[in-house]
Amino acid sequence: MLDGPLLARWLTASFALTLLLAALHPSAAYFGLTGSEPLTILPLTLESEAAAAKAHYKACDRLKLERKQRRMCRRDPGVAETLVEAISMSALECQYQFRFERWNCTLEGRYRASLLKRGFKETAFLYAISSAGLTHALAKACSAGRMERCTCDEAPDLENREAWQWGGCGDNLKYSGKFVKEFLGRRSSKDLRARVDFHNNLVGVKVIKAGVETTCKCHGVSGSCTVRTCWRQLAPFHEVGKHLKHKYETALKVGSTTNEATGEAGDISPPRSRAPGAGGSDPLPRTPELVHLDDSPSFCLAGRFSPGTAGRKCHREKNCESICCGRGHNTQSRAVTRPCQCQVRWCCYVECKQCTQREEVYTCKG
Repeated sequence: MLDGPLLARWLTASFALTLLLAALHPSAAYFGLTGSEPLTILPLTLESEAAAAKAHYKACDRLKLERKQRRMCRRDPGVAETLVEAISMSALECQYQFRFERWNCTLEGRYRASLLKRGFKETAFLYAISSAGLTHALAKACSAGRMERCTCDEAPDLENREAWQWGGCGDNLKYSGKFVKEFLGRRSSKDLRARVDFHNNLVGVKVIKAGVETTCKCHGVSGSCTVRTCWRQLAPFHEVGKHLKHKYETALKVGSTTNEATGEAGDISPPRSRAPGAGGSDPLPRTPELVHLDDSPSFCLAGRFSPGTAGRKCHREKNCESICCGRGHNTQSRAVTRPCQCQVRWCCYVECKQCTQREEVYTCKG
């Protein structure tokens, strides 16, 4: 279990999908994200406004946020629901992006807690995907009318405005970006780890902003497009996840010391001096890329950071050699029955035959 001061620092430095859950009451701190959690923790029906407010406050309290974060959560009844949705969406995307990797975004309690104590590339990705998920979910919640303090995006400064008509309902990135930055906060610049975490959070927000597109719909006689109604729209979250996965693969390491024999973290190394005239020394460079402090473990064997890869399914031609870490894999043949030769019947159903075929399943040896 993480100690209180360390949790407080992380919660203020960032909103990470695992941090929120790791900050829950100790009895719930170690439940794992499965991706099947409900996206709402608010009741569907409430008897009165007083009951609604009480339920909303309880929903925020359940997240065990810091005082400032809890106050921001309580401002708007839609925030708590959106936080939970962001957690689930970010966890699912993380698992999807790493489904073929040795570390497959395993977030069960003890692995999560150990991982977050270290500055691995995987930790950097978790911070980035979490802040991106919150930014994305808030912007969508605003345009969907699920928030009281925001609504559709306002018209941006578009070129040739006389040819445009602002309409539709754009995703409100302006509000969500401002909210997320305030929610994340910033710690002392002397704490390199906190600065690294905050930097990776901002990378997630910037990837969301970079994916915004202006979508237009034409209006006019016979589709002449005399007037175009336009609005801003966020990229699908899968695209965001893909972009962040690429940044994970090219992440930059900044100064730290690690005992290679034990894998234990040492003190952060003194920053290397810059060239004369560079304006001081700072181990955290100005970069749009993800940054990390420590080299990642192999994740091959069960340990503090993952359950290892023994028994993991793999694709023989694609990743068995990498995921199984040279230990080889087992091959098992099994019969699988699936719908096949489906046809649409009038009216209104689909009729399928059941076809059985044998397929081979490959799993890593222990």
